[in-house]
Amino acid sequence: MTSLPAHAIGATSVAIVAAAALAMAAYGPIAAPPGYHDFADQSVAWGIPHPGDVLSNAAFAVVALGAVPALWPRRRFGHGWPGYALFVAALAATAAGSTLYHLAPDNERLVWDRLPIALACAALLAAVHAETWQPRRWLLWAYSSTAVLSVAWWRLTDLAGAEDLRPYLLLQGAPLILIPLWQWTARRPLKERGAFGAAVLLYVLAKAFEVGDHAVFEMAGVSGHTVKHLGAALAAAAVIYGLAARGQESLVTSLSRTETCPS
Repeated sequence: MTSLPAHAIGATSVAIVAAAALAMAAYGPIAAPPGYHDFADQSVAWGIPHPGDVLSNAAFAVVALGAVPALWPRRRFGHGWPGYALFVAALAATAAGSTLYHLAPDNERLVWDRLPIALACAALLAAVHAETWQPRRWLLWAYSSTAVLSVAWWRLTDLAGAEDLRPYLLLQGAPLILIPLWQWTARRPLKERGAFGAAVLLYVLAKAFEVGDHAVFEMAGVSGHTVKHLGAALAAAAVIYGLAARGQESLVTSLSRTETCPS
């Protein structure tokens, strides 16, 4: 399955995560910037507050709905299917949770925005981990539990007056580094690796637009956070495309072998 021994991949992965965790521990608690809920889009349209930030969440629902017919016929490929299924469900939940949050932004509603995002990251990690070097049924539960705990930690520290986003941020960053590493060591198809590479680039760009929310709004009349939603949804679509393409290639290969078998 892999070009490197499982223990070597595991040691490398643990070293990367440990280094990031130690750096965060040395840095100290990370809180959201002041005025985090003060988004650039303060307009009201059709009775909807912050319409750009609210309505752009439909993009996540569209990607999730499109993923069902794209991936369901290929649900039997690899050990990663449960993780990919959770990823699609988390995209749909992100559409709902982020919509709820942006209608009236505050930390209480932010829980329902961040939780599905954390689950989406955990689901991808579990799926690729299982497919590339360690097919274990408990992986999805372990990663999913970590996602829930990362959001719970943030909320509890927030309620205690000492907000700390470090576990949540670590979980968001882990797939950007670990998944390309695992795909490379497992020699996954180039199209699949390219699709995830595109997803990483789109997600990083989306986060950049999020940081520049007000500046983008002043220049373009569309908030950076709205663009962030669209970019993140495109990143998810790139992941789905890579999976669907891989499944289609497997199906074509299987049919070709069937046709060449002597009757």
